[in-house]
Amino acid sequence: MRHTQIDYARSRRLTPEMKQIIEIENIDEDILLSRVAEGSLVIMTRKGCPPVAIGKGASTKVNVNLGTSTAKINVDAEIEKVKIADKYGADTITDLSMGGDIRTIRERVLENSKLPITTVPIYQTTMECGMKEVTADDILSYIKAHVDEGVSSVVLHCVDKETLKKLKGMGRVMGMVSKGGSLTSVYMLTNGCENPFIEYFDEIVDILRKKDVVLSLGNTMRSGCIHDLRDGAQMMEVDTNVKLANKANEEGVQVIIEGMGGHIQAADIPAHVKLYKSKSNFPLFVAGPLPTDIAVGYDHIAGAVGASMASGAGADYLCYITPAEHLSLPSPEQVREGLVAFKIAAHIGDSIKYGMSNKDLLLAQKRARFDWEGQMELALDSDRPKDMCPRTGPCSMCGEYCAIKIMRDYLEGNE
Repeated sequence: MRHTQIDYARSRRLTPEMKQIIEIENIDEDILLSRVAEGSLVIMTRKGCPPVAIGKGASTKVNVNLGTSTAKINVDAEIEKVKIADKYGADTITDLSMGGDIRTIRERVLENSKLPITTVPIYQTTMECGMKEVTADDILSYIKAHVDEGVSSVVLHCVDKETLKKLKGMGRVMGMVSKGGSLTSVYMLTNGCENPFIEYFDEIVDILRKKDVVLSLGNTMRSGCIHDLRDGAQMMEVDTNVKLANKANEEGVQVIIEGMGGHIQAADIPAHVKLYKSKSNFPLFVAGPLPTDIAVGYDHIAGAVGASMASGAGADYLCYITPAEHLSLPSPEQVREGLVAFKIAAHIGDSIKYGMSNKDLLLAQKRARFDWEGQMELALDSDRPKDMCPRTGPCSMCGEYCAIKIMRDYLEGNE
């Protein structure tokens, strides 16, 4: 039986991936082993690719969603998005394809990226088997297929029957907005049964363990607007996910929990993170969160504001949002905009959690010397600002009346 990162950590043996993470994240060896063993730090791996650490003590990571839909199938555009994700610093990619030849699309995503790839198997299962014709055997079969094809993580939505009943009385404006959660719920309601991911959880854990694939427990009950406040259904799902995460961890399977996300009013974001962290040490994955509903067309900016607050409060892993959120499938350029916005959010969040970064100091020093090339080397996206800045001297906003130049000349005795 193949050993997992947790198995090695519990036997106090460093894997090659752990050694890389120690260097990348500057984490002490003993601390790393303890955190991987307990599940507070996950190491997402993929053959031939650098490992990615998500969780306690690691820098905040950013995930990029992409993939076809039933309304729009342009595989070349999706592959362009994959390349953009790699180029502009995404840490992971999630392929959410639901249109076209999904397996072939996934193969091309894997071929064109050196990042860990996550999938949501219920998407393909539903698309190819029919929403009301899906069987438990189908669900297990597709999970196994995704794992065998080399994905690094899979998302399961483990809402149970009682939580689904609870949702009915909540009086939400937006109801349920999770696509994976809704597809799973349709299976449950059609068949009058418990969630198959819960019913067959032991079998799924065995499948994931064989390839050390990370289990991501989805957030079915997240809010779809800021006026849908935290409710009993959300709390029931968090408790279910924590229980399942503990069970998977005992079996040596690494787990991430999507413990909050969607739309949360700004004042509540830190409290949401704190509440989750009081219940669980597993890495917290956050979709957004969006702290307002009126930023239509600019949701990547609103989402980055919420994400920086969530990261600063302790969230470990951010799912980016693009300007097309709620409107359409994003274009490659919109993927870039969303990714850069969330890289900024992650950096700000880390400055709150861990203190200021030396990169900010280095950039400020280069800015003070009008070293434009040096600034571009440190920028999160160096391509766009290159078209805006001069080659030498002050920028065109102030020209000869640049405050930095005026006072530097005075202080250094050049005037």
